[in-house]
Amino acid sequence: MYAAVDLGSNSFRLHIGRFEGDGIRVIKSARDPLRLGAGLDADGNLSPVAIQSAIASLTYFRSILAQYALHSVRVVATNTLRIARNTSEFLAAFEAAIGYPIEIISGEEEGRLIYMGVAKVLADSSESRLVIDIGGGSTELVLGCGDDILKVESFSVVTVKKSLSFFPDGLMTAARFDVAILSARSHFEDAAPVYQPLHWQQVYGSSGSARTIADVLIKNKIGDGSLSLDNLIRLKEHCVQVGQIGLLDLAGTKSERAAMVVGCLAILIGVMQELNIVKLQTIEAGLRMGVMWDLHLREIHVDRREQAILNVSQIFRVDDVRARRVAELAQILYRQLKPVVDTYTAQLLWAARLHEIGVAISQTGYHKHGAYVVEYADMQGFTTREQRNMSKLILSQKGNLRKVQDALADQDFAKAVLALRLAVLFMHTRLELSLAEIRLRMKSRIELEIKQEWLEQHPTLNYWMEKEQEAWGELNVDFVVRTQP
Repeated sequence: MYAAVDLGSNSFRLHIGRFEGDGIRVIKSARDPLRLGAGLDADGNLSPVAIQSAIASLTYFRSILAQYALHSVRVVATNTLRIARNTSEFLAAFEAAIGYPIEIISGEEEGRLIYMGVAKVLADSSESRLVIDIGGGSTELVLGCGDDILKVESFSVVTVKKSLSFFPDGLMTAARFDVAILSARSHFEDAAPVYQPLHWQQVYGSSGSARTIADVLIKNKIGDGSLSLDNLIRLKEHCVQVGQIGLLDLAGTKSERAAMVVGCLAILIGVMQELNIVKLQTIEAGLRMGVMWDLHLREIHVDRREQAILNVSQIFRVDDVRARRVAELAQILYRQLKPVVDTYTAQLLWAARLHEIGVAISQTGYHKHGAYVVEYADMQGFTTREQRNMSKLILSQKGNLRKVQDALADQDFAKAVLALRLAVLFMHTRLELSLAEIRLRMKSRIELEIKQEWLEQHPTLNYWMEKEQEAWGELNVDFVVRTQP
């Protein structure tokens, strides 16, 4: 069984599912309408009240997860935690409450997971489609065909902000709606040509807010009940007639969600007008289903992150032979160092394969360029934390270690840094090393045993070993090199 927890700007949501046949069946769901996005203050910090409410919600979710025998659990956070300026101050408390690491994913990764969830529940593998997900913190547009994603973008146009910005006192007028719709259109205007009708056969709305509006249209008998642009305009006119958000009484939604409905309505009209969409179809699938499918694919050794590494390697024309040699050496050395947990094993492998991508930018300081690219590149399947760790590894591959000194407090990470630095060093010497003849340990000090003949065959190796001893010595870590006949 798999569990997906989605820490969204409007709600925290949980799915627990089991893979059956050729699909995933959801056996438990939970939702807490926290409105976390509304807890951001004028400075972009999440308020203490919002933080405590979130911790209480996560603690409750943890109690649900504890009732099931789960193979894998993944907790993802979206826009509010992406943009909150004080995330580092409360993230550890959030993780302690839920009992699992929290992955703050990019908007593009959010879109890819949403599309995966949608594609896996649709039978037509050849259909070209556009998926629109309007959330409380961001809106994602994903163009694809079958399981393949052709284009994914995330836009900072959100339901909560629309309600607060354009209807601050709850007054709904035609003029205010027009400004809110125009604002929404402006966000999609530049990207619009890619998402026009000639590029897709069907449009799907995957967000809960879109499904809520579809339900409102049906239960209030607005037009023919379909989620069409004409019916959305009719709903807008109804809102204008009511005049106040607080007075909206719409079958199909609770009164406290009225502001969200109004904000989403403005965005939906705007995106449909800008992309020339006449009608869209809602679908009961999205981010959480995508997360569970991603967990399942990883379990059967189909990892999207591997493809991302290949893509980045090709873009930056990485020398595959050198990259794989460093990866091989680093893995074997890291294994000798016996890390306590497995956290950095895969990240070390990926960092090793990308350690020279900065060379495409400049030979001077290529490790710095490579570290920047890996931290900020759009790499499908990777979390922000994974990319940051890989970035630090790439940065630390040469030169002084002061730039990653804080991270070295984690002993397993320090071992990964040592393994990568030595792997790069040995690769540069072009020695045909027998790693069975190397002994490497790292406890209170570093101890390395190598063949005496290697130093004799390659005089520069002795020079680089001395530089390595100096680098670790600056951090008060003794590095002892012994030779064997």
